Amino acid sequence: MSGCWDASGGLAEAQRDVKTLLVVAVALLDKDGRILLSKRPEGKKLAGLWEFPGGKVDPGETPERALIRELQEELGIDTRASCLAPIGFASHAYEDFHLLMPLYVCRVWQGTPQGREGQELAWVRPQRLGDYPMPPADIPLIAQLRDWV
Repeated sequence: MSGCWDASGGLAEAQRDVKTLLVVAVALLDKDGRILLSKRPEGKKLAGLWEFPGGKVDPGETPERALIRELQEELGIDTRASCLAPIGFASHAYEDFHLLMPLYVCRVWQGTPQGREGQELAWVRPQRLGDYPMPPADIPLIAQLRDWV
């Protein structure tokens, strides 16, 4: 066995007690093929980094319902679960929790996205996504998204 297995990882790492946080994200694609990124505002963890819009999934909430809620709260737009297509996910170990983040693509919504929580927004071409500093969990989503678009 080679490649992904080494003596330092494996079972010991898997047995670590760590909280898993379910967060959902979306790549909003406009008619010109650009993707909306949101800049984390000052005062929030990872402030100044760009991310795909979304947020935490509340207990008893589906990822789709959470995403619809977050888009209303953060951007002032409305969409439906039938307009959300899951394309991939990120699984990332932060120091104090493990993040599991499904990524959806959405091409249909009502309203004009606005940063309702003081965040800056940018419409970015897929090939330019790597030019924007992002949280570690978001970075692998760039390749998944480019493959899909």
